[in-house]
Amino acid sequence: MSERLRETTVDLEVPFHDVDSLGIVWHGHYYKYLEVARTRLLRSCGLDKGDVIGPRYRFLVVESRCRYAWPLQYGDHVRVAAWFGDLRHRIRIAYEVTNLTAGRRSARAHTVLATTDLEGRLLLETPDRIIRRIQDDAAAAGSVRANAAAARNVDGAAAGNVDGEPAAGRSVDGEPAAGRTVDGDG
Repeated sequence: MSERLRETTVDLEVPFHDVDSLGIVWHGHYYKYLEVARTRLLRSCGLDKGDVIGPRYRFLVVESRCRYAWPLQYGDHVRVAAWFGDLRHRIRIAYEVTNLTAGRRSARAHTVLATTDLEGRLLLETPDRIIRRIQDDAAAAGSVRANAAAARNVDGAAAGNVDGEPAAGRSVDGEPAAGRTVDGDG
């Protein structure tokens, strides 16, 4: 199993308006649940909006897939996990939807995000600034967890920011990489 880079989860309860006449969630509504988890994942590293996305780049969903395994029904408690996969050419986000009520995995899915510049030109590679934002924050969170675990091993008390949240005001220094675009500009 591959590493789940920056994994985050959201817990939901299936609302009545998401079920069909058979009492199960219509397949298209799973994508709403995935979007909630994707937004939380992007926000966890400052990529939902802010100094990188918005003023410099935009993300477009260019691929999505969902493989259903167990139905969700009205009132079921659901956990959606999301994490980063491949980052170099496109940003791949993988998901696992778990029906907590039934104790079963309900779906696995992924979306692929392409990056464009502000003029809408597709970049052939994810800019280094975005990759650093994802990886640096993940490394910092891992380092904090490792230090906290070491502290617990020494004296049984946790030290540091063990929830993996980056420090307030954290930003990535440097200019964005000069990415190549589909039309050859840049």
